[in-house]
Amino acid sequence: MDDLYYVFCFEGERKLVVTFILAVLSLVALDQFSKYKAVVHLKEMRTFPIIQNVFHFTYVENEGAAFGILQNKRLFFIMITLVVLLGISYYYLKLPKKKPYNRIRLCLILIFSGALGNLIDRIRLGYVVDFFDFRLINFPVFNVADVCVVIGTIFLSLLILFLTEDEMEVGKTKIEKAADTHKEELFKDEIKMISGDEKQ
Repeated sequence: MDDLYYVFCFEGERKLVVTFILAVLSLVALDQFSKYKAVVHLKEMRTFPIIQNVFHFTYVENEGAAFGILQNKRLFFIMITLVVLLGISYYYLKLPKKKPYNRIRLCLILIFSGALGNLIDRIRLGYVVDFFDFRLINFPVFNVADVCVVIGTIFLSLLILFLTEDEMEVGKTKIEKAADTHKEELFKDEIKMISGDEKQ
């Protein structure tokens, strides 16, 4: 039973890794493809209105962080991003394998993908390509990677603030419940054996 439990744990962890890799590759590919299209179609014309003075596609070369803050800090952002990516990878695998934690993993995937997408630009180009331009509210120009980071961060914050310990406990998988039951049975058997020895 113990061997079977560890096999299932290994299979579960491998599935998490494969899911992580496939999801990140898909999101990064979407981000890089959209930036490629922005370079090809927008670099010369600079801006293309979808809704005049409300929403445009505008080509911007951003040497700062998300939404254009902290310009000209390339090496700093590369180092910080690498640390963040390593931290996210570590916590993604270390989180308990319970269903409620999958929502946290999804948030980590979004943040990781966005950070990696912009990191690729910084290393390859020396700047990040932005093109979503909401002019109605004078919002900084951004890209798909920024969207991933912001959505992931917002939902992660909400989960941390409002997901209770009881809700986490409810998320135990069948394997974990079976393992807990098995451990309880082993513990009871040990208690019986100890009690039997003491009586003798």
